[in-house]
Amino acid sequence: MLNYNQALPNDTSIQDLQIKEIKPIMKLIVRGKKREFISAIGKSLNILLPTEANTSTQSDKLTALWLSPDEWIIFSNEPNDESTNKYETEDLLINNISKLNLGAIIDVTDQFVMISLKGNKIYDLFQTGSPFNFNNFQNKKGSVAQTILSKIDIIVHNQEKNAVNLFVRRSFSQHLYSWMKDAASRL
Repeated sequence: MLNYNQALPNDTSIQDLQIKEIKPIMKLIVRGKKREFISAIGKSLNILLPTEANTSTQSDKLTALWLSPDEWIIFSNEPNDESTNKYETEDLLINNISKLNLGAIIDVTDQFVMISLKGNKIYDLFQTGSPFNFNNFQNKKGSVAQTILSKIDIIVHNQEKNAVNLFVRRSFSQHLYSWMKDAASRL
């Protein structure tokens, strides 16, 4: 059995804003350029990688976020079993992508923390600590942005009007959480 350490101390609700770590979620970075790479991902996972900048695609089990022209993060839509760090999706991609030299698969499950934010004050919170203009972003379901929040690199995925997933490196997660709690209490 693994010793899974939760990054955030607890779930928080402040000023119509809910902050919660979603764990354990499988997260993979996939990189590749060839047409065969895109095709092999689609056949292996039954999901098309988004090719338009700052967008996402979703299937029943997985979501893919565009990070750059040759890089995506794929994560599971449901939490995984905490007793193992073996993922069927990762094994499938290693066999169908990496071993065929079509691209690279990197497990970043432990590197990134996924935080769910829900409520009417999400973008008010973001505006207090980010230079990014979220006006258009918040109206486009499935949008993806890589920006800075309180001087910390984050990836933001717009799930719907008042719900986003935020990805932050584990080493910065507690600092960001503390900042979000403090900033949310002042909204």
